[in-house]
Amino acid sequence: MEELNSLVEDPDLWNDSSKAQTLMRERTGLENAINAYKRVSQDLDDTLELIEMAEEEGDEETLAEAEDALNELQVEVEKRRLESMLSGEVDRNDAYLEIHAGAGGTESQDWTQILLRMYMRWADQHQCKVKILEESAGEEAGIKSVTIEISGENSYGWLKSESGVHRLVRISPFDSNARRHTSFSSVGVYPVIDDDIDIEIEDKDLRIDTYRASGAGGQHVNRTESAIRITHIPTNVVVQCQNDRSQHKNKAAAMKMLKSRLYEREMKIREDAASEARGQQTDIGWGHQIRSYVLHPYQMVKDLRTSVEKGNAQGVLDGDLDDFLAAALSQKVGEDN
Repeated sequence: MEELNSLVEDPDLWNDSSKAQTLMRERTGLENAINAYKRVSQDLDDTLELIEMAEEEGDEETLAEAEDALNELQVEVEKRRLESMLSGEVDRNDAYLEIHAGAGGTESQDWTQILLRMYMRWADQHQCKVKILEESAGEEAGIKSVTIEISGENSYGWLKSESGVHRLVRISPFDSNARRHTSFSSVGVYPVIDDDIDIEIEDKDLRIDTYRASGAGGQHVNRTESAIRITHIPTNVVVQCQNDRSQHKNKAAAMKMLKSRLYEREMKIREDAASEARGQQTDIGWGHQIRSYVLHPYQMVKDLRTSVEKGNAQGVLDGDLDDFLAAALSQKVGEDN
């Protein structure tokens, strides 16, 4: 920490703003971790002292309150333990999160919009900033696809396990006969890559298209082709951005997204190879359903990888994802050890 502080205090640091921001983020993360440890340690000492006093005085009410405080501390300690596991090369980075509607037209497009709201609520609860980079509106309702950037401490580390297919079962609000429908949307999460990680991309491997942006954005999006779509021909990875009025800025943002996608793709290839070497079976692609959200005939959200269940489905759709994220992280760490 002392070495990091000396680097941050270097007057020449801000000559390289990207490096400066990376160092500042690292320092903030370490400071938060140290302060959290000190706070938990102090709270534990205070609670144990309170329990000792309550037992001596036979104060059952205070004793019960202190025991409740201990249970809350246990939850906090478990959360900090999980955060300490976020030690991957890019776990501290911001995240790109993409959602694509599956087959099913309006039903799946509405489900995609519900998922977008869920992740934005989660980000807000964790003091993360959200920027919509690309959004393709549905024909009647909802959205066909959307890409957002979530900026905050350990955003990618927490959200990386959300990649996969999410399934919704409900009475359709678009069906006049009030029948039950099943909808699917796929989620992809990729780290925002900084300049310290070198991803080589050759111009000859790119196809760059411009188009008119759809969705929110005022009159501007209807009359200028500022939106950018980049296809990486060797891998068929496609990214697009329509966030800015400037085509140049959208292209720069799309290139940054492409580097993130290619980095994540390479990491996935290595992870799958390691899993195969360990004799593990890994589901890949659209068929990899990770979570079911059932709203009818009962309410239940179940993660099919960790078996974590929550009966308060509306709470989950309002952003209460931490139990699922924590369980997925614990499982991943267990597999790697």
